[in-house]
Parts: sequence; structure tokens; C-alpha cells
Amino acid sequence: MARYGKSNTGKILLLIVLIVVLALGGVLWLDILGIVDARDTISPVTKLFGIEPRTVLEEPDDVGLLDRQRIEKQREALDLYREELVMQAADTAAQLETLQQLDAELTRREEELKEKEKSLNEALKRYENKRANLEQSALYFTGMPPQNAVDILLEMEDLDVIEILRTAERLAQEAGESSVVAYWISLMPPERGAAIQREMSLTPGE
Repeated sequence: MARYGKSNTGKILLLIVLIVVLALGGVLWLDILGIVDARDTISPVTKLFGIEPRTVLEEPDDVGLLDRQRIEKQREALDLYREELVMQAADTAAQLETLQQLDAELTRREEELKEKEKSLNEALKRYENKRANLEQSALYFTGMPPQNAVDILLEMEDLDVIEILRTAERLAQEAGESSVVAYWISLMPPERGAAIQREMSLTPGE
């Protein structure tokens, strides 16, 4: 009887150990599968057998991390676009300033051209008036008795006398008539007549 009791006791202990091992194995397997969280409870036992507990992935502290990253990228894109717009605005401003400078330069040149044209018209008008006055004076002297014309001419400056004499010669040539200029000069004092004739032989501007 004693031998039988010892045999049963050993079997019972063996079954208890087997049950414990099976229970721990089942709990460990469920923990590995992630069905239950028993890592803290069975960690002393698993460490005895050299089994590391299951590593649990930490959940991100911020569930909106992806949204924040996407918003940050969009903000960076907006910043780049804003910088590009600023550069384009600067280029546009520079081009506008250049166009304004060109417009101002063209306006200045146009004003200068108008002034030159005005001065030229005035000079031409003065020349035409002087030409008309010289022609009228030449005709007036031509219609006078030669000595009376010479007496008046001698009271004038040499330049004015030369202009009237040249005009009188031109009008005579245009009309196909003989010029009285040579006769007028012959009636003048020899020295002055020679000086006037010498000046008339020169090309205007010499």
C-alpha cells in the first residue's frame, strides 16, 4: 500500500507540473498572438527559460502627426510660391521702372525735337521775312534814280548794302533784265566801291 501511495503522489505531482507548464505555454502563446497581455505576469517565468517578452509597439503620442506633416509640406509649398510671387513682383516693378524711364526719355526727346522744329520754323520765317524785305528794298532802289539810290546805300552798313545788291542782281537775272548793280558801284567812292565789289565776289560764308 505504501508503494502504491508513493506512486500515485508522483503521478499527481507530475500532472500538476504538466498542467502548470501547459497553462503557462497557453498564456504565453496567447500573449504572442496579442490576444491577452500577460507579459508582466509571466515575464519572471519566461526569463528563466531565456524567452524575451513580446515587444509592444508604442502608439504614437500624436494621432494627427501625418496631418501635421502634410500641413507643414503645404505651408512650405505656399512659402515657396509666395517667394516666387515676390520675385516676379520685383521683376515686374523693375521692368515697369525701365519702361517709365524709356517713356520719360522719349518724352524728353520729343520735346527737344519740337523745340528744334519750332526754332527752325522761326529761323525760316525770319529768313523768308528778310528775303522778302530785301527783295522789296532791291525793287525800291531799282525804281529810283541811280544817284539817289547810291546816296542812300552809302549811308548803310557794307553788309546791308551787299545783301541788297546781291538781291537786285538775282531779281534781274530771274526777270531776264540787265542789272544796275555795276552802275551803282561805279557811282560810289572808288575805295568803298572796290571794297563792296570785292566782298560781293566772295561766296557767302567765306
